[in-house]
Amino acid sequence: MGIPSRTGSRSLARPGRNVTGLSTLAPELVGKPLQLLKETVPGISRVAMLWNPTVTSQAGGSMFFAERSRIAELAAQSRLPAIYGVRYFAEAGGLMAYGPSPRERWRRAATHVDKMLKGAKPADLPVEQPTKFELVIKLKTAKALGLTIPPSPLLRADEAIQ
Repeated sequence: MGIPSRTGSRSLARPGRNVTGLSTLAPELVGKPLQLLKETVPGISRVAMLWNPTVTSQAGGSMFFAERSRIAELAAQSRLPAIYGVRYFAEAGGLMAYGPSPRERWRRAATHVDKMLKGAKPADLPVEQPTKFELVIKLKTAKALGLTIPPSPLLRADEAIQ
């Protein structure tokens, strides 16, 4: 990815100006959630996705996040197995979540702030993409949906919560 400029090419590694931070986008997020859902519900033939076109990062979508308990509850009431992008949805009652580790992202953000407080220029710090992903499975929700989580996703889960 390069953005032409008068000072050369900009990239995530060298964003330029006063730009730095952490991205929620990663190639690992393209097909993995669907794969995990298909492994968990082998007969699944149709899927749907909640998407807010006005938000560039759906994992940071404040409307969905604020309503995570209600969204998980409605999915369960409708007997819809669902996978979400952050662990907080599974903690709120969603079946599964796969995405960047929030704990790791907070740790990396603190590292960025520490470097800047020590004098580093934001333009010299890369925009970091997630490197640690986590799978969280809510066993109580699986039971309520009449699902038995197969060994493969269960063994790969970073956390299986009741």
